[in-house]
Amino acid sequence: MTARRFTILIIVQVLMIAHLIQWLAMGATLAPVEPSESMETLKHGVITVGFIFFTLAILSTAVLGRWFCGWGCHIVMLQDFCTVLLRRVGIHPRPFRARLLMWIPLALAFYMFMWPVVYRFALAPLVQPDLIPVTLSWKLTTKEFWSTMPGIAMSIPFLLVCGFATVWFLGQKGYCTYACPYGGVFAPVDELAIGRIRVTDACEGCGHCTAVCTSNVRVHEEVAQFKMVVNSGCMKCLDCVSVCPKDALYFGFGKPAVSLPVLAEAPVRADAAAHSSLSWRAECTILSLALFAFYSVYFPFGESVAKLTVPLLFASGIAACFAFMGWKSIQIMSRVPTGFHKTNLVKQGRIQRAGILFVACTALIACALADNLAVNFMAWRAFRNDLLVQMPESLVFGKDRVRPSAEVQEAARSALWWYEHARPLGAGGIALSTASRDAIDYRLAWLHAVVNELPQSKQILIDAWDRNPQETTAIILGRINRALSLDAESDQFFRVVEAANPNWIALADEHVTWLIHEDRIADAITIAREAAARSTESTLPTRRLSMLLIERGNVQDVHEGISLTRKSLESDPTNAFAMGAIAMGQIRLERPKDALATLTTAIEIAPSEATLHDLLAEAYRALGDEPGVERAAAQAGRIRSAAQHQRQHD
Repeated sequence: MTARRFTILIIVQVLMIAHLIQWLAMGATLAPVEPSESMETLKHGVITVGFIFFTLAILSTAVLGRWFCGWGCHIVMLQDFCTVLLRRVGIHPRPFRARLLMWIPLALAFYMFMWPVVYRFALAPLVQPDLIPVTLSWKLTTKEFWSTMPGIAMSIPFLLVCGFATVWFLGQKGYCTYACPYGGVFAPVDELAIGRIRVTDACEGCGHCTAVCTSNVRVHEEVAQFKMVVNSGCMKCLDCVSVCPKDALYFGFGKPAVSLPVLAEAPVRADAAAHSSLSWRAECTILSLALFAFYSVYFPFGESVAKLTVPLLFASGIAACFAFMGWKSIQIMSRVPTGFHKTNLVKQGRIQRAGILFVACTALIACALADNLAVNFMAWRAFRNDLLVQMPESLVFGKDRVRPSAEVQEAARSALWWYEHARPLGAGGIALSTASRDAIDYRLAWLHAVVNELPQSKQILIDAWDRNPQETTAIILGRINRALSLDAESDQFFRVVEAANPNWIALADEHVTWLIHEDRIADAITIAREAAARSTESTLPTRRLSMLLIERGNVQDVHEGISLTRKSLESDPTNAFAMGAIAMGQIRLERPKDALATLTTAIEIAPSEATLHDLLAEAYRALGDEPGVERAAAQAGRIRSAAQHQRQHD
């Protein structure tokens, strides 16, 4: 059945690619058909395509058994393909049998799909009574198809680890057996299935079925004892049926596995793990190694600005592979005769060169994992203290800075200590990775500024700028220069960076805002003009310029601002805010009747915008119409009260 199954799996791959191409071509598509999307449903009540798909897959499993893993999962196809490649180079993956490790998929399934329900309905009412109640909604299409998917930099290592490495270390279905949370759902549901591999009296127990089973099921033993395959690892690939020389095996309906009595003299449900030769001490060691690796690269204990983690499905694959490597390395160091595929690692009590290399690789990986775990812990501790540092930027970067309270200073100092140690090795920390350095440097710069150490803050950002120029870095550097009364240096820095990066809109806006604050209106208009002229990717600088001309310019500037705004209305004729800007200019030009007409049209488009009613009151005031002023002001007040009430309700 292998050729038929691969044909189906290839069709699944083609459909996935077609789904992606359709989104790229049209900009919107069916939401991801991905079981993990069910978490959105369980947490927030948003019914997704992934939830519908996963529900149907579970229901069908309750009837047909664990068929989806064998016939519809692209990761199974990847594992099977990697197995073929390994066999072509003479490597025949052997199944690794560990009893405790088999519980990881079930634990992950609970964490992904049961814990959100338990928390929301059992714990949240006690610890988070203000949590918004779940209301059902639908999300069947999306324009952000790839927003929940990993990028190329994560996808390639994922495929290598969860496809190639798991097969190489753990056997052909190693990832399914020890790492897949979806398998953790399908496996127990399979116990209820009436559709199973069953046997007739023609069976002679030859073992051909077990030899070809890619799910590591001892088929000949199970059918001999139970008259059917009861192992929940069976993926109904039907290879065993197709190779039976007596045609004794078939897929049929009957009693489910859960109906079988537990016989004291029988093996424990003939699970593959029951054939493990590992002691319980070894089992516990292997599980501990897996948990260490998992939490090193996933770290679900708290948020931080510098969290170095990988997706859960990737983390589980890493954990399973490292557990095998760690256990095998312990055997090598204990000089237990062992090998890996056709290579001897320990022979006659002597560790071979391959064994030394294996242990060295495991040790390097262990060091990297331990480092990542420590960095995540430090970044988390830093972030917890960082959250206590609540200071307005105007007080931190203003020229009349305020000394923070003792509690804030203590929290800032503690956060600084933890962040410093979470930095890369070359920057004084312990991190082997530099991925989170920019995020940590931003927080260090902010915290140094809070405790009035602006020179240190500036130096950190200068180093960050020299290493990797970013718009955010430039903005904060400008604020620090102004706080140090280096206005001329800040102005010049802004001009140079703006000229080199014409599409850094936020930087230009920061520059203009500062100049307005300094009451340098002419300079602000000049910078805004230059930004509007440079920008080729956004109309925001032009809008900013038009508003600046209307609000703060002279008479000629106001005329220009109105003209620019009218041009924007040509592409967006229902933009009520643009109409409000024009009305503001008309009021400044002492043309209140024109403003009144403009605002009437704007309010028809957006009747719930309080600012438009404020402008309407200004127009009536310029006309000397006090009743009109009162009506417009009252309506603006009612709109704001209603909005505030809604926010409180939400």
